[in-house]
Amino acid sequence: MGNTQQPNILVVDSDEGSTVELKSMLVDAGYSAGILNEPERAVEELRTNRYQLVILDVSPGNPAGIAALQAIRVFDADLCVIATTGLASVEMAVETMKHQAFHYLQKPLDEEELAMVLAEAVKAKGLVINSDAHVNRAVGRRLRECRQSQPLTLKQLANRTGKSVSLLSQIELGKSAASVSTLNDLSNALGVKMTFFFETV
Repeated sequence: MGNTQQPNILVVDSDEGSTVELKSMLVDAGYSAGILNEPERAVEELRTNRYQLVILDVSPGNPAGIAALQAIRVFDADLCVIATTGLASVEMAVETMKHQAFHYLQKPLDEEELAMVLAEAVKAKGLVINSDAHVNRAVGRRLRECRQSQPLTLKQLANRTGKSVSLLSQIELGKSAASVSTLNDLSNALGVKMTFFFETV
């Protein structure tokens, strides 16, 4: 399962700042992401590239967003679409649900809420996700949070554990898997149980 492909997400929003920020959030969470600032080109982009999920802005005053959702549904009735809006309204929520949007989120997006909705979408739609990479990132995030709360530098933690700064940095970034013995050394050095690192997996 370690070499399975992560869902590829297309972020569609005419606001360039929003797309860049959201792409960064998605990449940090371990997803592949592309951005599109011209909603009217959404179907063309979906036809050209392989995306399993779309996050689409349908804010009031931006009719191109809801038009893009309608066009996406004609193109692909099953593609998972999460709608976002700068101004929530019952009418828009009803409209997006009518076109089978998976969820409707208020901007600015809350990182935890987005992560939860994406996890639900992956599960509900049977999208493939790289489980090894997900575990590595979750463990790395927990390690970094714990180290910074102490507070310890990477060098100080390296000195406590006898591990290299480079290795610890790679683990924190989710780029390397920590061995059981390394996790044991880290849990002893930080005064936490080994299970602490897996609480958010």
